[in-house]
Amino acid sequence: MAVPPSSPVVIITGSSHGGIGYSLCEAFAAKGCTVYASARRLETISTFSHPSIRPLIMDVTSDSSVKKGVEHVIEEAGRVDIAVANAGIPCHGPVLDVSIDDAKKALDTNVLGVLRLAQAVFPHMASRKRGTFITTGSVAGPTPTPWAGVYAASKAAAHAITETLQMEAKALSPDIHVMLVITGGVKCVFPSHLLFIAPTPLTAYVIANTLNTLDQTL
Repeated sequence: MAVPPSSPVVIITGSSHGGIGYSLCEAFAAKGCTVYASARRLETISTFSHPSIRPLIMDVTSDSSVKKGVEHVIEEAGRVDIAVANAGIPCHGPVLDVSIDDAKKALDTNVLGVLRLAQAVFPHMASRKRGTFITTGSVAGPTPTPWAGVYAASKAAAHAITETLQMEAKALSPDIHVMLVITGGVKCVFPSHLLFIAPTPLTAYVIANTLNTLDQTL
């Protein structure tokens, strides 16, 4: 089902209900776009009411899933005008307490998720010599804070990939644009996880000493 030229085609990752991606889907649709709202589970993207929002099952931690998802959109809609790498997960707690498995999951989603979407959609944009790629960043990237080291590192890496992509895209076409949106605190389901810290003696020590240091600098 091809989409009229007057309706830009948008793919947004991490579109589950209650998050930034969900609101982005509604905002783009309200502007007349045809939006593919993607997430890993259908139930998290089944509450949209706007007729221009189409659910897309896609896992940004899977090379094949992202590739198939983008190919599906191109086949059904005829093109991709805008791709938004928005999917992200938290990884909070003192650096010395964060499990390696949790760190890997955060890096796989927050960093490689951006890379997978870019590598899947850019050949198409290059062939059309036009398109826009957007990464949802975070103020945590350039400003790491205690108990958010791994998350901050993942966002800093995502920022670096996006900024480099912005430079490299110029060689493809002046009409291919890359944007990095650095968000601050946003009211959504995500912050409910932000203050989870493992209850270990090391954690208590880090918290006590960090807060003490902060008090001394205020």
